[in-house]
Amino acid sequence: QAQLVESGGGLVQAGGSLRLSCAASGRTFSGYPMNWFRQAPGKEREFVAAITWSGTITHYADSVNGRFTISRDNAKNTVYLQMNNLKPEDTAVYYCAAGVAGTYPYWGQGTQVTVSS
Repeated sequence: QAQLVESGGGLVQAGGSLRLSCAASGRTFSGYPMNWFRQAPGKEREFVAAITWSGTITHYADSVNGRFTISRDNAKNTVYLQMNNLKPEDTAVYYCAAGVAGTYPYWGQGTQVTVSS
């Protein structure tokens, strides 16, 4: 059974950094674009970043562009989200998902990121 498992979340002060990981198991996701989404309390889930299967093209939400970096290691079946200069408004549950253009058949369970001011 295909599974995505996020890790690396936690509590950090504003201006700090965290690196999230999304490990895939049960199948290879090397053919899939991979994405990070987040959902803050009381808000809808929003797109954060995406990366093509080759890793050569990335795309970011305006709110994180220049601060977050998405990458992937297909040999390890893992996607990463490096988050720098974190802000309190980045507080959310972060999810990884495989897919593209509104179709995401695989989702992880999420990892909590809390940024204190």
